[in-house]
Amino acid sequence: MIITDTHTHLYSEAFDDDRNEMINRAIDRGVSRFFIPAIDSTYTESMLQLEKDFPNHMFLMTGLHPTHVQENYEEELKHVEEMLAARHFYAVGEIGIDLYWDKSTLDIQKIAFKHQIQLAKQYKLPIVIHCREAFDEIFEVLEEEKGDDLFGIFHCFTGTLGQAQKAISYNMKLGIGGVATFKNGKIDKFLNEIELKHIVLETDAPYLSPTPYRGKRNESAYIIKVLEKLSIIYNKNEEEIADITTQNSKDIFGI
Repeated sequence: MIITDTHTHLYSEAFDDDRNEMINRAIDRGVSRFFIPAIDSTYTESMLQLEKDFPNHMFLMTGLHPTHVQENYEEELKHVEEMLAARHFYAVGEIGIDLYWDKSTLDIQKIAFKHQIQLAKQYKLPIVIHCREAFDEIFEVLEEEKGDDLFGIFHCFTGTLGQAQKAISYNMKLGIGGVATFKNGKIDKFLNEIELKHIVLETDAPYLSPTPYRGKRNESAYIIKVLEKLSIIYNKNEEEIADITTQNSKDIFGI
């Protein structure tokens, strides 16, 4: 059984004390593919080091996270451009709009989001979308950019059935993680109405730990709990869920 974690911040400071052990724990559980989203230029070296340390398991993205779109955003976008020109990445992400922390940066978040979508199209890469309290704003940009060359993953999907269907209409898979295991997570109530071909698994480690680890540091090994939950929701065995969602990740990332 090959399990793919399509979204995990393994370079996070939360793992500084036991990074290699934590990654090996996940590998021992069958999680052999880790897709690593970017935040900003300050994490680039750590991401490249991860790839050196685990060359057969780590697949890097580049991008500017919406909460890090600040006054220096043009400089940060230049870094993304330079990285794309210098080597291969598997996606542009995570990118998008976040209105939970700071609504005052909406205009420049939109500029950064659109610019990075266009870079992804230029390099024929998927995008990985971060959306927090910003579905309308995200969909507005996707509507402007829609086309066969727009595709990717709606990371940490926590919206309604209607929003899920809309995301899928823009060639997006839904990234499903720990929220699916929460009592008040809501998405577990309608996920079985979404075909499995639209779903990929993720942890967003070290954030959003699944039940029973809620409130503790998340790690990629805990994706097993998401797999168990989806097995119940879709009434399929875990191996089949792992196979289908891993194939979906291959369809998106090209590997």
